[in-house]
Amino acid sequence: MNIDPLDILLIAAKIGAVFLVILTTAAYLVFAERRILGWIQDRKGPNRVGPMGLLQPVADVIKMLTKEDMLPAAADKWLFYLAPAMAAIPAIMTFAIIPFGAPVTLFGRQIPMQVADLHVGILFFMALSSIAVYGVALGGWASNSKYALLGSIRGLAQLISYELSMGLSLVPVVMLARSFRLSEIVNAQAGVWFIVYQPLAFVIFLISIIAECRRIPFDLPEAEGELVAGFHSEYSGMRFGLFFVGEYINIIVLGALATTFFLGGWHGPLLPPVVWFFLKTLAFTFLFIWVRGTLPRLRYDQLMHLGWKLLTPLALVNIVVTGWYLTLSGSFRY
Repeated sequence: MNIDPLDILLIAAKIGAVFLVILTTAAYLVFAERRILGWIQDRKGPNRVGPMGLLQPVADVIKMLTKEDMLPAAADKWLFYLAPAMAAIPAIMTFAIIPFGAPVTLFGRQIPMQVADLHVGILFFMALSSIAVYGVALGGWASNSKYALLGSIRGLAQLISYELSMGLSLVPVVMLARSFRLSEIVNAQAGVWFIVYQPLAFVIFLISIIAECRRIPFDLPEAEGELVAGFHSEYSGMRFGLFFVGEYINIIVLGALATTFFLGGWHGPLLPPVVWFFLKTLAFTFLFIWVRGTLPRLRYDQLMHLGWKLLTPLALVNIVVTGWYLTLSGSFRY
């Protein structure tokens, strides 16, 4: 099989661009969150390092890199080291299947603004989302700490519960687009975004991804008043930083997926497609921050009740209603 060197070069360029944008955005999302929460809570955020505090993320990285990396005496060494990577890498890999712009013509060929356009894109996303659970599980188990273990058990139950409702909320999207390929899902929304047809699926997906990110009001695995710091209580230095950065990368990626599935992806008037995609994704990240500064934490029984007794049944009913409508309207094809 002959491989065109230009194809390899283009894929490498897209991977490099995705890494640069995601890591830079994640770093400054931490800064943005602290400033926005300060505004919501009528206090000042970071404003000392650099003009208006813009160099605060750089200072935070330097602090993490220079802190001592502690290993608890009774910890499982290799699992303890593996857990932070398991939290960050699946989120970064998920971005490979997200189309972030319209295809462009370069060197006489059409180049998709996507690292990999998989036929089973949604299944790939769900698989990586399942793998990310192991970062929480291994972090708590390998630390050999009762607080960390309790946090990881909570996290496992939460992530498994809300992955079910998240996956079910995407079934109507697949039914409307008739494809698991993310680029075709975006193309199917060229006229009308799927949020118009599926507002209930959008709300279920939004609540589920907030729970998947373990953000307030669903931050039970890290409840500092009960579990010290939850599943990463025993981590320090850059290993703790990887858990921290992984959370913010996950926010960006899940916001990008919500944009892709329900808000038409890169479609929009006047502005370039990449700009539209970026603005929609940033709108979701702002929503995540706004929710954190507004809502109180749920009790654990409320968390599980919402997932299993409300979101999952509603998602199943929505699938049945969507299938019924498509069948009666003649839009459903076997």
